[in-house]
Amino acid sequence: MNVQERIRQRRSVRTFNGVKISNEVLADLLSYCESIQNPYRIPVNFIVLDAEECGLSSKVIKGESHYIAGIIGNVPHAEEAYGYSFEKMVLYAESLGLGTTIIAGTFDRKAFEKEFGIQENERMFCVSPLGYPSEKMSINERAMRLGVGADKRKPFEDLFFENGFKTPYKPQNGLVRNSLEAVRLAPSAVNKQPWRVICDEKGFHFYEKDPAANGPFDIRKIDLGIALCHFMSVYGGTLKISDPGYRTLDKTEYIATVVSA
Repeated sequence: MNVQERIRQRRSVRTFNGVKISNEVLADLLSYCESIQNPYRIPVNFIVLDAEECGLSSKVIKGESHYIAGIIGNVPHAEEAYGYSFEKMVLYAESLGLGTTIIAGTFDRKAFEKEFGIQENERMFCVSPLGYPSEKMSINERAMRLGVGADKRKPFEDLFFENGFKTPYKPQNGLVRNSLEAVRLAPSAVNKQPWRVICDEKGFHFYEKDPAANGPFDIRKIDLGIALCHFMSVYGGTLKISDPGYRTLDKTEYIATVVSA
């Protein structure tokens, strides 16, 4: 299964079957995590803890085996780098048959940070349960997915534009279309899909719609990191930060540009 197929197939899992993940599978996942690099070149250290042994839980999760978290330094662009690397891990976990879902607010953050050993100059923006998906979703999970419209995505023309935000982008190149479709399918906090992309002859310029700046970190910048991961996993290219100077929409912030390698 290639990365495009994993992106299309994966869904967030909140109901697990209670089967423990073997040490061999966990070692495989952590070995892959050690190889993950993000285009911001900011290291992310992944740690897995046994949910039962460490007393870790979330009110929206049932039957999980373990939890995994990334630890990153408190530096500029940490959120975007974290989202990119975390999604790399999530997609590999999918290939191992493991279910995941990124959670940032429905757990006891202080308790988790203590168990994961977070230091003052480090950040653990979100975590994910790990386990094998249950054949049936819990009632709470079905209600949550319905509430946020988890299986719906904004149309292509609302997300991708050409030479500014006025003209919807209609790619003729199959690789470009597939890469942008991978962005469209990306998961995001409460399914807000905050990414917007302007495409021109210089590259693909990613923007964040409605930055979430009312907390200790911006969860939507993590979403943008996930979107960049999906795009670059299909398209390739090189990331740079060079605002092209387009007039932006209201409450829209430039994030980064991907150019051909």
